Amino acid sequence: MRWLTDSVRVAGVLLLAAAVLAACTPGGREGDAGEPDTAEFEDSAGDDSRPGSHGRGRGESEGPDDAGVDEPDHDFDRPRDADDPDESEGPGEEHEAPLETAAVSAGHPEAAEVGAEILEAGGNAVDAAVAASFAVSVVEPFGSGMGGGGAALVVPMAEEPVAFDYRDVLRDSGEVPTSETGIPGFVAGMQAMADQHGTMDLDELLQPAIALAADGTTVSDMLAERLRSPREGMPVGVLDHLYPGGEPLAAEDDLVQEELARTLERLADGGAAAFYEGELADELAEAVEGVDRDSLAAYEVEQREVPRGRFAGYEVMSGAPPTKGSTMIQQLQVAEALGVADDEPGSADAVHNLAMAWRLSDAFARTDLGDPDFADVPVDELTDADRNARLAEQVDRDALLPVDRSQPHDGLDADPEVDDPEADDSEADDPEADDSEGHEPTDTTHISVIDADGTAVSMTNTLSNMFGSGQYALGFFLNDQMRNFDEPPNDPEPGKRTVASSSPTVVVDDDGRPVLALGTPGGRRIPHVLGQVLVRWGLQGESLEAAVEADRYHLEGRVLQVEQEPAPEVVERLRATGYDGLAQPAFPHYFGSVQALEADHGAGEVTGVVDPRREGAWVPAAP
Repeated sequence: MRWLTDSVRVAGVLLLAAAVLAACTPGGREGDAGEPDTAEFEDSAGDDSRPGSHGRGRGESEGPDDAGVDEPDHDFDRPRDADDPDESEGPGEEHEAPLETAAVSAGHPEAAEVGAEILEAGGNAVDAAVAASFAVSVVEPFGSGMGGGGAALVVPMAEEPVAFDYRDVLRDSGEVPTSETGIPGFVAGMQAMADQHGTMDLDELLQPAIALAADGTTVSDMLAERLRSPREGMPVGVLDHLYPGGEPLAAEDDLVQEELARTLERLADGGAAAFYEGELADELAEAVEGVDRDSLAAYEVEQREVPRGRFAGYEVMSGAPPTKGSTMIQQLQVAEALGVADDEPGSADAVHNLAMAWRLSDAFARTDLGDPDFADVPVDELTDADRNARLAEQVDRDALLPVDRSQPHDGLDADPEVDDPEADDSEADDPEADDSEGHEPTDTTHISVIDADGTAVSMTNTLSNMFGSGQYALGFFLNDQMRNFDEPPNDPEPGKRTVASSSPTVVVDDDGRPVLALGTPGGRRIPHVLGQVLVRWGLQGESLEAAVEADRYHLEGRVLQVEQEPAPEVVERLRATGYDGLAQPAFPHYFGSVQALEADHGAGEVTGVVDPRREGAWVPAAP
């Protein structure tokens, strides 16, 4: 069923009329096309003077020292000047698109359908991603939504990309609450992306989610499974819409979320200002432990420079710190330097080389990653292919890379010389990993969009744990993201974001054209899962479908978690290499669900694949 409301269906016609009227009016629209330094949450519902830009072209970008990394644009309601050359075309305005089709991939079919409807109504990739994000938070309330946050890349074709960071932050007091709930950034992020890079107003993009919440949706197998295992502390007794009579809804039951629908309607009326400075802020601060009025009002979306690195003849872009996108790229470059392109997919050599590339990159993530507003993160070094090739020389094909968690970079040599690649590992040991995130059923969702203009959006949103902290207010669950703080530079400070495994990724060709947009849920396993897919696709010659469907694995300590038991000769070789054993994951959905789209610029087509591990889907669109 298509959930796009009539108001969104006519959006293209209305905005076309507005554009024509503006063109015929002397002076066009009023507004400052400059880049303000701070966010202003003004009530802008119904303001149709705010379609944003797809970003600067490469020739128009600012220099590396003033490219907007330190002083991002957070004015969510900034109007554009009619003569702004960067202004994107609104729905209904005709132009020659480089692709004949577009597509959306999301963690739930109804969310993907919503995004595709937005594209067909004339919206762009950002519009579709925002609408799909709100929709998936309705049909999968355990994984993302207004109580959480996320990270996204917007990559226009042959233009400078931008990384949006709207992840949760620690409250102004600097104390981690017992709930481990942070100040949620999801709403601010969606508003910022829609205003700055979309063509449709947030209130329009919210209508499909409002309809899903108010009219109801069908409980999926995955939601039913999550409801049967509620998070400890969840107020099941007051969640009548999820636990009628105290019993969880079953698959195929109807789910109506009236309170959520009302909150979404209030958000549509008041925009992000209502959530961070208005009545919704007051109600959240009163109901949620760890959230206060001042911290909500101080929340800012960050726009950061996109980490990028060469891999398999392409440029890979991924999430900015404090997400692990830069070390995911490092993993790919180390794997390529180890010669994994020559390894048979699924062979012992292929598994070991990529597992060691993951282990090395994870060691650098532990030492180097933190919130860049509080720490210097060496992104350029982490994504330097030459340096990573030298680091790869520490990997032994016949042994596990030694680990000493008491040392920086787990005891590895972080500055190897070309003529002396050996690390001093005499004091290193290899303990079993003690990473709670590695073996907990975390919940996240990913959305990928490529529109007919070739713009790609890769977006990962999360509550952190399943149902977040279990706290529930105004129709949605609150995150427990602050549990991910640990040692410096990932230690708690007021307004700080935690390191996260989220790695929204876009691959572009030498002409700057996005050819792949992908990401996955899966907590700590996210970078390793994406690495396996990209290595199979980029280096080992597999199709995207085969790469996504292939059996997955993940290394913790000396134990390799495997999706399926490998061939006996592979198991024997891995044991001889030093792996203590192979094990089945402790819970379902351990290996995530890759939401991936591929653009064939020669054929002018965008296609996707379905990861069978969860309930995701991709839906084509013909704008």
